Amino acid sequence: MTYCLAVKVNRGLVFASDSRTNAGVDYVATYSKMRRYCWPGERVCVLLTSGSLATSQAVMNAINRDLQDPDAVFNLRSGKQLYEVAQYIGKLSQEEQQRHAKAMEKSGSSAESNFIFGGQIAGQPPEIFHVYPQGNFISASDDTPYLQIGENKYGKPILDRIIAKTTSLEDAARCAMVSLDSTIRSNISVGPPVELAMLQTDNIDEPFHSTYTLNSPMYKSMQKQWTQGLKRAFNRLPRFDWEKPER
Repeated sequence: MTYCLAVKVNRGLVFASDSRTNAGVDYVATYSKMRRYCWPGERVCVLLTSGSLATSQAVMNAINRDLQDPDAVFNLRSGKQLYEVAQYIGKLSQEEQQRHAKAMEKSGSSAESNFIFGGQIAGQPPEIFHVYPQGNFISASDDTPYLQIGENKYGKPILDRIIAKTTSLEDAARCAMVSLDSTIRSNISVGPPVELAMLQTDNIDEPFHSTYTLNSPMYKSMQKQWTQGLKRAFNRLPRFDWEKPER
């Protein structure tokens, strides 16, 4: 399992992901779920993955193959619109799943993967898309300017309360970090390191990228202050009518 999210605000895009791919009693594995592609001044893209690691890796390998092949019919750089690239990623995912469909059916396993794809092409607005295992996709809206894949329920409440299209890019990034941390605290299948990427609107360059472990000073401080802040807010909640005021 995993948890990845992307946020779209007026000032840009935020992408965040965990790195856990397996969480058993005696075996924990990690693998980066984030890939960044940039051609300065032309376009910048970020891809997040969840679900079958084999399918996700195969899709990323196919993306790299097509980028290196001058005779490729389509690749990340040839799409004139980002939604065309989202269609391309969905097509690659479908092809990989169909290639192993019979074997996966016999074993009772799933080859499905979900993807979040986003970025900006010069002269166009930044966008984010959720590409489903079936190959179709949706984009974020003004009312819900974020997308999630994987174990999303624990990290959703703070996004609903904080994120709006007018939220600053930095606040959106902090909110994404808290959303991930809330999920990590509640679900063993989601775990660090946590990756964060930020793309500023109309800055078609390498995105800011950082990786945080549980021991990273910023991550530890965020955890501590968020927990303390929640406890303070909880202690200030209204008392029930039958409670006696403390003297």
